[in-house]
Amino acid sequence: MVESFSRYKPLLYSFVHAASKLQFIKMTPPAIVVHYHELWLKGGNRDFFLGKLLTALRRSLEGISVVRIEKPGDRFVVRLAEGAPMEEASARIERVFGVAYYAIARPVERSLEAIAEAAWEEIRGLEFRTFAVRAKRSDKSFPHPSMEIESEVGRVLLEKLRADGRDVRVKLNNPDLACHIEITPGPALVYARKIRGAGGLPANTAGRITCLLSGGFDSAVAAYHMMKRGAHLSFAHFYGTGAEPGDSSLHVARNLVRQLVPYQFQTRLYCIPFEGIQREIVRYAPENFRILLYRRMMLRIAEIVAKRERALALVTGDSLGQVASQTLRNLVAVEKAASLPVFRPLIGADKIEILDTARKIGTYGISSEPFHDCCPVFLPRVPALHADACELEAAEEKLDVQALIDKGVRGASIESFQYESGAVTSKEQSRRGAEARTAATGL
Repeated sequence: MVESFSRYKPLLYSFVHAASKLQFIKMTPPAIVVHYHELWLKGGNRDFFLGKLLTALRRSLEGISVVRIEKPGDRFVVRLAEGAPMEEASARIERVFGVAYYAIARPVERSLEAIAEAAWEEIRGLEFRTFAVRAKRSDKSFPHPSMEIESEVGRVLLEKLRADGRDVRVKLNNPDLACHIEITPGPALVYARKIRGAGGLPANTAGRITCLLSGGFDSAVAAYHMMKRGAHLSFAHFYGTGAEPGDSSLHVARNLVRQLVPYQFQTRLYCIPFEGIQREIVRYAPENFRILLYRRMMLRIAEIVAKRERALALVTGDSLGQVASQTLRNLVAVEKAASLPVFRPLIGADKIEILDTARKIGTYGISSEPFHDCCPVFLPRVPALHADACELEAAEEKLDVQALIDKGVRGASIESFQYESGAVTSKEQSRRGAEARTAATGL
């Protein structure tokens, strides 16, 4: 039985109010049992991924009193200090990539009687027709083997359920409910409710990528999907400067980064003024190619950002056929302007799927805010649907492409974002530092 955190939240502290007859360890802090996602697939690199996951758990829980994080077998156990906010700790762990599921565990005295009573309190209010008991004994000094624990606790639970008038039976394969018992050094841990984790691979395990971040729904969702695969992202945002004060897209881009950075703990956002570049394209290039030429210039400038960030690829929020610039031929023609690979994790997703993910990760409301998007500026009346790279290169012949790239790079500002102790902070890099770096590295 795997539930979402929001569904489990009302039951989070139910064990605190359990009957006094239970032999809970009085001053034992609560524990969270964390199970991996797909790390067991990684063979010889397993220790690398586990180390990254442990680091992510520690960084996510900064500011919360954690006694220690143990690794008894194929899971982590987070031991919280007395009085630590369980709800806050659970909410933070829910955003750690690499976690398949986690559970709030009842710490209980290491005796079969106490374990069976705790298991009963854990399952008695749940709806199910079949159940099983799963025991893991990582501390071999406990005198009862796993099969004996399962058999004895299962017998007690079945008797209590039948006495309670419940029509249930034991089913060892694919039961409706599994009650888990972890025998670790210290108190035993009992839980039945699993909370679904973020899945994926731990943060910062797959290399660096630069994301072209608009203020819309798609690029933020694309960034999330790449973070979920362990990529560490930096962001390049192109904004218009001709809007009324307060209408720029900058506030939306910043808020999107603030929403995403807890998944990877730190990042940089490069804000690049683009309207001057657009005006040059409008002045010298054919009208029907405008949007495609905008996007080619964005890729070229984003590559400079990627070079600065030591990124090996770019990522965009393109979805095949969603708008005129995202037909297959147009995507291929635009991508020819880049030398780095361009990843498009949403290429086969429809808008409903994208919006559902945006709601799930908390970016939907941010992207719904009104803002001045630079791409629709000087929108062509009839955009090209099936351009090729040669046509676009010919359309750029009257442009000083390198001068326009330099113009975007010189105008860029850089903001650093950090997630620490459950809060996001940001800091804009000084203009003097930016100018010095531009002279030295091109950005």
